[in-house]
Amino acid sequence: MISREEFRQIAANGLWHQNTSLVQILGLCPLLAVTTNLVNGVMLSLATILVMAIANVAVASLRNLIPHEIRIPVFILIVAALVTVVDLLFNAQLHELYLVLGIFIPLIVTNCIVLARVEAFANKNPPLHAAFDGVCMGLGMLWTLALLGGLRELIGGGTLLAGIDMVFPGLQPLQLLPADYPGFLLALLPPGAFILLGCLIAWKNWVEARAAARRPSSPPLALGDGV
Repeated sequence: MISREEFRQIAANGLWHQNTSLVQILGLCPLLAVTTNLVNGVMLSLATILVMAIANVAVASLRNLIPHEIRIPVFILIVAALVTVVDLLFNAQLHELYLVLGIFIPLIVTNCIVLARVEAFANKNPPLHAAFDGVCMGLGMLWTLALLGGLRELIGGGTLLAGIDMVFPGLQPLQLLPADYPGFLLALLPPGAFILLGCLIAWKNWVEARAAARRPSSPPLALGDGV
């Protein structure tokens, strides 16, 4: 069983302290290329969460049976099998979105986030811990990609949830800015993604600096203390 303290630590690391996008700076390829809108970022993140959680459980369950010398090829084989299943599911159930995401679903196999957690955590911990770590790391990626995709979509085109009809037919995107908004092309291009990602990293560092400044410092020892 996983203790409450372990639960909190794994969740905090995945969502904030070791956030894969803002701290570890992993998976920049999908981060910059897919997040042209919120829907694309969220759906690719959900696919990654599913792969990470199951792959972590599989590796954690088999870690004592996998020879150390060939562990990386075995890990890649497990991840590739899971990604193939997810790829086929997207093609069958969400074909229009599958065409939009294109090569980035198969590229989950080589995503540094997945391989890093399999090697660094799942290979050294029990299955339950590994599954929770995979979900939390994936959720950290999800909120980052969703926020970045939402900002790029809003600044670039004035809308939010463009492409939602590919997931839920009948729904329409939200037009948050005036219909005659000319858009800001830079936000939809990779350089705009780099700029916004830098702003998000700076914002996270600012939040942590303010939190550290608010923590009460230890009071000085009074005369005679410790004697």
